[in-house]
Amino acid sequence: MSRLKIMDTTIRDGQQSLWATRMQTGDMLPILPKMDQVGFWAIEAWGGATFDACLRFLDENPWERLRSIKAKTPHTPLAMLSRGQNLVGYKHYSRDIVNHFIKASKRNGIEVFRIFDALNDIRNVVDSAEAIKECGGLFEGAISYTLSPVHTLDSYLEYAQQLKDIGADTICIKDMAGMLTPYRTERIVKAFNAEIGLPLHIHCHYIGGMAPANIVKAAEAGAAIADTASAPLAFGNSQPAVEMIVAALQESRYDTGLDLDLLFEIAEYWETVRKREHYKRGVTSLTHMKVFSHQVPGGMMSNLVSQLKGQGAEDRLIDVMREIPKVRAEVGYPPLVTPLSQIVGTQAVFNVLTGRRWGVVSKEMKNYICGYYGKAPGPMDPNVVKKVVGTSERLDPSVSPSSLVTTTYDEVAEEIGDLAQSEEDVLMYALFPNEARTYLSKHRTSEKVDFLLEDESSGTKEDDYVDINQIRELVRVAQESGVGEIVVEEDGSRVAVRMPGMAPASSDVPAAQASNTEAAQADQSSTSASKDDDKDRPATWTPVTAPMVGTFYAAPAPGEPAFVKVGDEVTAHQTLCIIEAMKLMNEITTEEMGTVREICVEDGDAVEFGTVLFYVESHNAAEAAGPENA
Repeated sequence: MSRLKIMDTTIRDGQQSLWATRMQTGDMLPILPKMDQVGFWAIEAWGGATFDACLRFLDENPWERLRSIKAKTPHTPLAMLSRGQNLVGYKHYSRDIVNHFIKASKRNGIEVFRIFDALNDIRNVVDSAEAIKECGGLFEGAISYTLSPVHTLDSYLEYAQQLKDIGADTICIKDMAGMLTPYRTERIVKAFNAEIGLPLHIHCHYIGGMAPANIVKAAEAGAAIADTASAPLAFGNSQPAVEMIVAALQESRYDTGLDLDLLFEIAEYWETVRKREHYKRGVTSLTHMKVFSHQVPGGMMSNLVSQLKGQGAEDRLIDVMREIPKVRAEVGYPPLVTPLSQIVGTQAVFNVLTGRRWGVVSKEMKNYICGYYGKAPGPMDPNVVKKVVGTSERLDPSVSPSSLVTTTYDEVAEEIGDLAQSEEDVLMYALFPNEARTYLSKHRTSEKVDFLLEDESSGTKEDDYVDINQIRELVRVAQESGVGEIVVEEDGSRVAVRMPGMAPASSDVPAAQASNTEAAQADQSSTSASKDDDKDRPATWTPVTAPMVGTFYAAPAPGEPAFVKVGDEVTAHQTLCIIEAMKLMNEITTEEMGTVREICVEDGDAVEFGTVLFYVESHNAAEAAGPENA
């Protein structure tokens, strides 16, 4: 086989890499019929961070997105990216949850499942593979490609054989950091074709600029498929442009056969969206070019910049980039791909901003070092292991981490109860409980809205069915504006949207009452803002501040007791709370023995970099101050 097939990544990895996964479904749908005409091997439409982003940022149902995309692309297979045992989340899920999720994804429109594990640990892929084969999907086993003393061509071939043994239909070389070079790509493709024999798929991010040459050399060496994106969502942290690859391979035996004029028509649409939303183009900077040294993937780079900007420390990016390879080496050279890219990157930020290497450590990093994400590719620095996990037991390497997760689908369904109306709702809750509960609560309320259609031509009124998707934007406006009713009249019909528990728009709140309400709210806000800001505290009370922007959690999980309360005696390095930032649960600990004297924030509060979380009275300081100051 010589002709190179193309998978389009525009609406998944392209927008995740360049537009922070903020593309709305409504921006995709108009152009999808054109994309369906191209003849792509597949369109990568789902998975990765898109599931999370729909709930967190876009107020969209990710399952509805998938169904809507499939309805517009009946002739082209849809593909998704799944993180093995992590699915589209950031922790391991049980075999039962994995099984339900894969089969629901297939039922809703996914045909190609690209499955990878951040550590290339085959144990984290087996459950997904079995579910895919059972439901008739195409299983593409992906290899997280990186460079290190422990990652060799032989190690990749060994892992590819393991993927083949559990039923992989195709193999993907997932070059998330753009580390491949043309002749390295050629050697890999030839070796895989000779020893593995499955169709080989090349996924390479542009980042350092090598990706187009890599794809050409891969095609010449016998690769079957390559990933590209439409030009307005290509380059930089994304994939190379499809137009570039199609043009480059014309008049060769590897000619894709795709219509450039149609591709440019599609690109014009995406360029219009890009300009309207003020998104930047994909570009390669000097920092990006240094990927061949620091190995930081494009998406990870964007997260780091966002993290540092939130802390007001954008000028420390170079220091963080130097720290990342050190951290990675100390914890066994994990490939920098989700979730390990977040875990390693966040640790590097902590090390740089606090000035205390390994002084602040996320819960996820502790779990990784203890073996709960899988087997590290290489040996870890024993001093770091001792400092981070202390006497905590590390998981026996013979035990699969996924075997420790036993939560069943039925247990999750019982927990969410009637709020979930479908299997998809339950799975949404299983993966992202807080976000799913918020979304489902809001939209169950929305669906109780009364819809009154008035046919003005006849003067009659009747209750009628209205598609909730068509009026959801009206509901959002009503909720955010606080009014009780919004009325839209068009084409002789009148649609009234009334929010439950709120007065209709015509029932105005008396001006005096509104004024009093506003005054009370202003007073409450003022009180909250000034809370404890100017308190005089003993000199022995030491503030514990937030090392990052995030959300404060007083307890390990909802419903569990708080880590500490006022008056508690604490030991050095004891956990006081969790700050959730960049999807990681970061444990904030004490520096030394003391007593918790004050808790300055409420559970669930958003905190800024430097926000005082606690005041802890140091035992040593109190003793030195004498009884009169103790």
